Amino acid sequence: MPFSDDKDPIAEALPVEALPVVWLLGKTGAGKSSLVRALTQQSDAEIGNGFQACTPSARAYDFPPDLPLLRFLDTRGLGEANYDPTADLAECRNRSHVVLVVCRLDDPVQGAVADAFEEIARHDAKLRAILVLTGADLLRDVGARERAQTTVFKTMSRAARRKDLPVVTVSLSPEAEEGVEQLRAELLKVLPAVGLLLAQDRASGDEGAAFQAIRNRVLFYAGLAASTDLVPIVGAVTVPTVQLGMLRELGQHYDVHWDRRTMSAFLGALGVGLGARFAASYGLRQLAKLIPVYGQTVGAAASGSISFATTYALGRTAAYFLHTHASGSDTDEADLRAVYAKAFSRSSDAPD
Repeated sequence: MPFSDDKDPIAEALPVEALPVVWLLGKTGAGKSSLVRALTQQSDAEIGNGFQACTPSARAYDFPPDLPLLRFLDTRGLGEANYDPTADLAECRNRSHVVLVVCRLDDPVQGAVADAFEEIARHDAKLRAILVLTGADLLRDVGARERAQTTVFKTMSRAARRKDLPVVTVSLSPEAEEGVEQLRAELLKVLPAVGLLLAQDRASGDEGAAFQAIRNRVLFYAGLAASTDLVPIVGAVTVPTVQLGMLRELGQHYDVHWDRRTMSAFLGALGVGLGARFAASYGLRQLAKLIPVYGQTVGAAASGSISFATTYALGRTAAYFLHTHASGSDTDEADLRAVYAKAFSRSSDAPD
């Protein structure tokens, strides 16, 4: 039997320390909560009730609420009277993976935000950051809007000491949101673990729709695999063990039994040349240690980003294989490898 009925020693929630953190940096009224609402497609009430204090001057919102895979961090509004952000900036800087610098286009006074951004960038030369300009709908005059965009961009680029700072202009009006999809695309570039979760993928065909129903679980396992490089896990859970648990759950979801023949067909289609022979001689738990494929061994998955990418790609590919298998069709090896390559490319922050 490839899998017993016993549960794997895998937690049902990612440790807080393992969640990717998006830090919202900006003044009060810049639209930070509205930005979270737009990105997550949650209601204003859900966002308002979801933020919880995590430090005396910062709040956190975990998403999705039922199985958190991502944390938004919102510090007290910069520029407020009698507020020294130094301690908060240091605390949040050490927790965050990407910074969204949020500025309203109709508010020309952004000195406090620029000073804070400069302090953050000074401590991290490889800072992942996106400048988000809100209130595009508040400046009706096109010329005024363009001048405001240029002014704020120059100010924040100078603060970050970089000319390639990604910038997105958004309108967060409930009647006509604009620019949010572009922001999701930028997040996918700078931090795939966040971008994939927030992406509004349009399902293509029955297989795509079936994967959408299980996608967050695949992202959960990918995040858990990445966390094994960052925090100690009870029972010394390794990347292969996490991946095996993911394959088990995917098999149950698609109602496909992972026997030797099925696993051998999957690995063989992916290009693991001796899959069938190993299945016969080693047993599937040992065989699973060959995953990820395409030369990505367990030893190569030393960094959290590679562990995330290989696990997500494996899950996406297994879902495609299992859906095809359950429908009684043969899996085209070229198609399966293309699914893996695309999924790995989307989920990896390695340079092309």
